Amino acid sequence: MKTDRPVLTGIAAVALCAALAALAACASTPRTNARLEQARIAVASLQQDPDAERAASGQLEAAQADLQRANTAFERRERPEDVSYLAYLALREAQIGKARTDEFRARQQIARGDAERSRILLEARTREAHRAQQAAQSAQAAAQSAQAAAQSEAHAASAAREQAQSQQSELQAAQQQLASFKARETQRGLELTLASDVLFNSGSATLKPGATLQLDRLAGFMRSNPQTRIIVEGYTDSRGSEGYNQHLSEQRAQAVADSLAAQGIAQDRIQAVGRGKDFPVASNATPEGRQQNRRVDIILSDMSGRFAQGAEQAPALR
Repeated sequence: MKTDRPVLTGIAAVALCAALAALAACASTPRTNARLEQARIAVASLQQDPDAERAASGQLEAAQADLQRANTAFERRERPEDVSYLAYLALREAQIGKARTDEFRARQQIARGDAERSRILLEARTREAHRAQQAAQSAQAAAQSAQAAAQSEAHAASAAREQAQSQQSELQAAQQQLASFKARETQRGLELTLASDVLFNSGSATLKPGATLQLDRLAGFMRSNPQTRIIVEGYTDSRGSEGYNQHLSEQRAQAVADSLAAQGIAQDRIQAVGRGKDFPVASNATPEGRQQNRRVDIILSDMSGRFAQGAEQAPALR
C-alpha cells in the first residue's frame, strides 16, 4: 500500500531522536531550587541587619560570593546538586553571620547593663559619702558642744546660774517669737495661721517666693526650740469638688512641711494634714471670706514636744 508520508532515513531518524532527547532534558531541568531560595532569603536578611557589617563582615562577604556562584550556576542550568551545594555554602555562611551578629548585640546589651550597674553603684557611693560628710559635720558640732559643756562643768555654780538665765532668755525669746507669729491659744494648743494667698497662687500647691520669709521664721523658731513639734493643716475655700479641695489641701500642707524639712527640720517633728474645704473660719459667700478660708494653720506642741489633748483632731467650727 502506497503512502504520501516521507520515509526517514536511518541518519535522519537518529538526529531526530537526539533532538527530542535534548528537548526532554531541557524540559526536565527544574526552574526553582528550594535550597537556593533559602540561601537568598538568609543572605538578604543578613544584608539588611544594621549590625552585620561590624559583627560579621567576613561571613557576609563569603555568603554573598557563594550566593552569586549559586545564582550563576542556576542560570547556566548546571546540575541541580551543584547549585544546591553552592546554595548550602551561602546559607551556612549567612547563618553563621546571623549568629555572630546576635552574639554581638547580646554583648552590647550586657555592656550597657554593666554600665548602668556601675552608674547606680557610683550614685549610691556618692550619696553615702554625702551622708558621711553630714555625719562628720554633726559629730564635729557635737564635739564642740561637748567641749563647751565640759568647760561649763568646771564652773558648776556659775554655769547653773548662766543656764537658768539662758533658759529664761530662751523662754522669753520663744514667747517673743510666738507673739510675732500672732499665735493664739485654743483647745488644741497654740495655733498660728499662714495666709494661703501669701504662700500659694490660687489653685496651686507650689510655694511662692514670698513664702520664704514666713517659713524661714518658723524654721528658725523650731531650730531654736529643738523639742518643739508642729502639725501643718491645709485648708481651702468651698469652690471646686470635695475631692479636688481635699487633694489640694494635702498638697499645700505637704509643701510647707517639705520646705521646713529642706531647712534642716527633722521630718518626724512635722505632721502634714489636709482638711479640704471643711472647718471654714469665715463665710465662703464673699471673696474676703474665701480668702480667709484658704489658709495653712500650724499647731505647736509645748517646748518638750507634747501636744495638747485633741490637737490631732479636726478643729471645731469657728
